[in-house]
Order: sequence, then structure tokens, then C-alpha cells
Amino acid sequence: MKVEIQSKNLIKPSFGTPSILRRYKISFIDEFAPTTYVPLVLFIPSSNGDVSCSIAKLRKSLEKTLTLMYPLAGRYIEDIREVDCNDQGVEFIQSQVDITIEEILHLKENPKVINEFLPLKIWSTFEATNPLLAIQVTIFRCGGLALGVNMSHKIGDAATLTTFLTQWATFSRRETKVEVVANSIFPVSGLFPSRGLSPFEIHFANSESNDDYVTIKLSFNGYAISKMRAKATLGGKINTHHMSKGQLVSALLWKAFIGVDYAIYGHPKCSALVQPIDLRHGTISLIPKNAFGNLWGLIVTSCDTIKEFAELTTLLTDNFKETTNEYLKVGHDNHEMKKVILNSFSHYTNIPNSTEIIWSTSWCKFPFYGVNFGFEKPLWISFGFGTFKRSIILLDDEGGDGVEAYVNLGVKHVPYFEQDEDIKAFASGKQRTKL
Repeated sequence: MKVEIQSKNLIKPSFGTPSILRRYKISFIDEFAPTTYVPLVLFIPSSNGDVSCSIAKLRKSLEKTLTLMYPLAGRYIEDIREVDCNDQGVEFIQSQVDITIEEILHLKENPKVINEFLPLKIWSTFEATNPLLAIQVTIFRCGGLALGVNMSHKIGDAATLTTFLTQWATFSRRETKVEVVANSIFPVSGLFPSRGLSPFEIHFANSESNDDYVTIKLSFNGYAISKMRAKATLGGKINTHHMSKGQLVSALLWKAFIGVDYAIYGHPKCSALVQPIDLRHGTISLIPKNAFGNLWGLIVTSCDTIKEFAELTTLLTDNFKETTNEYLKVGHDNHEMKKVILNSFSHYTNIPNSTEIIWSTSWCKFPFYGVNFGFEKPLWISFGFGTFKRSIILLDDEGGDGVEAYVNLGVKHVPYFEQDEDIKAFASGKQRTKL
């Protein structure tokens, strides 16, 4: 497979951003966000139309989208924690590849292949002078498209990316006029003003270190999820019907990580599973679901012994319920909410150095498969090949009932990880990709 870049341009908003909207202040949650780009690739089959017309439609509709979501076309100023909404533009790359989209679906168990369709190296470090958004449209030999997106985590999360893609797709489907307005999608920075805080230090793998790392892609279909739910029931002690499939898979993979440490060290090590939680639906007074920016807290669940899958599921479920209840007690527009969010971050920063940290991020239920640019809906979406030392990233599968998990871990840990009885029982599609 050879991806050939044909052009690189900066796409600017169709209308200039008014001077009154020139400065966009980030929130303190934005300050905490990792200094990386959030990646995603959508694989869209051929619609039997003119590909050049499709590209032109994407460019024109992107200009309209940037008029509404104008901070994306600006540049971040670190010293004053603001985005200069100067309409400098987002990077737009057009490329082509010498295979069909059907062939890439046969390669989808290899996460590293997916990186070829992203405009930036996955989890590239964000620099203040860089574009906040980069897009790569790759044309397959059959006329299908791969739409790769990298959005700076400094100004948005997965929900923000969803809002952007949905709005872009809407403008692509319809010939709609657009006006520059200070609308309701930018409440976050006002609700949670910046405090001069430092971003999280995420544990990235170092490609120059002695230990190599791999990304393993595991698939859990709908049948496997139902069997996992039944196993987690613990004789009726917990109600698994209200438990998300993401929580089930996170518990199962966490158990495997705990088993790795036991196999290597001969005794269980304390570990902590860290999970971001979207706050757009988690307070008394709901924040708009299309609110722009980072809007999440953290749930930290710790374990210092060897536990079975059902026990870890109960532990996660109880902690998740307790934490979300704390958010539900307060409104989004008062001091108590700020305190609850800051406390959730302190739970992470106060984790002892001796504790093994596993990040588990779930993008399940985000409607990426429903994004419709007026062509065909995506056949498949992917995260690509990551570089975390220990992490879990979850996405819906194309059927909607299952989960695709991207698991990052040390190469020497893989044999122990794959020997976990529940991994062998429920997971399929084990494919390693070396860092």
C-alpha cells in the first residue's frame, strides 16, 4: 500500500471572524487536556459519483463549518491561554492510495496501516504555532474515501470532534447559508475559566527506549458482550443490564493487565484504572450536547489484589455510580461543580508512583457511524496506532453491538496478557503492531 500526497492547503472560514470574537479563552479543563491531537479515520465507500466533485463539496462545506466553529481555524497562544481566532486556517491534505477500500477492510486488524490515512502522526505533540485541526482526504482506487482528522486536544474532546464532523456533514449534504454568530456551543470557557494549570503528563512510549511497545486490536462482538454480561452477574448481586459494554470490556482488559504484573513480579501490584467521563449529560442542569471544548472529569478506580472479572466489574460499576452521583448533585454553573471536577483530577495526580496506571477511554455511543456527508455512510471507523505505554481505547464496531479495543502495552508483556482466560474466551482479532 502506497499513499501519495497530491496537495496541501490551508482552508479558511467562508466568512471572516468578527473582531469581537477574535479571542477565545480556554477553560481549566482545556488546560488539563494532554498536549496531543485527537485522531480518527472514517472509511467511506464509493458513491459512484465524480470524486473531484466530492472533494470540492468537502472543501466548500468545511469553509462553512469553520465559520461557525471559528476557533478551529485559529492559533493557540500559550502565554495567555487563548486561541487567536485569526482565520489562519486548518490544514487540508488530498492524497490517493493504490488499493481499494475493500482491501483496507481486510487489513483493518493492523492498526499501524490506519496511520497512513491521518494527516499527522498519531498522538503528535501539539505546538502552539501548529493548526488546531488537520484533515486528510485519501481517494481509493475504487473511488471510496478515507477521511482522517486530527484535532488538538487543547480545545476539544471526542464530543467536540463529533459536533464538528456532524456539522461538516450537514453542510456537505445541504446548500445552506451560514452566518458568523456567537452561539450557544461555546459555554465551557465561561463556565470553567482558566486557572493557569498544567496539562496531564500522559505516559507515552519512547520509541528509543529498550522496551518496545505494541498496539493490539481486539474485537468483542455482540454475542461476546452478552456472554461477558452474564459472567459479570455474580449470581444477581449486580444489575448488569445498566452496565455499558465499555465498562464490561474495560473491566476484562484491566483484569488482564493485573495478571501481567502478577506473572512478572510474582505478586499483585496496586493498579488504577483511569476513565474520562463526559459531563454534558452528567449534571442537574444539562450542558448542551454540542458544547465546544473539553468537558470531562475523571473516574479513578484502584485495586491492589488479584480479582476475578466479576469482582472488577462490580468495583468499576460501584465507583462509576458513586462518582456520577456526585456530579448529579450539582449544577454546571456554580462553584460546587468546579470543585467536583478539580477533585476528580486530583484523584489522578495523587496516584502513588508505585501504582500502575491504565487509561481507559471509551468512544462507544458517539455517532461516528451515522456521519453522512451526502455520499455513503462510513463502512468502518478507526483510531489508528497509538503510543501510550498502558492504555485502552474503545470504539463501537461497525454493527453497533460490539466493541473494538486498541490496547497498548510493552511487547514483553504481550504473552502474559494474551494468556488471560477471559481474553482467550471473548476476544478475537488479536493483531500486534510494533511501535
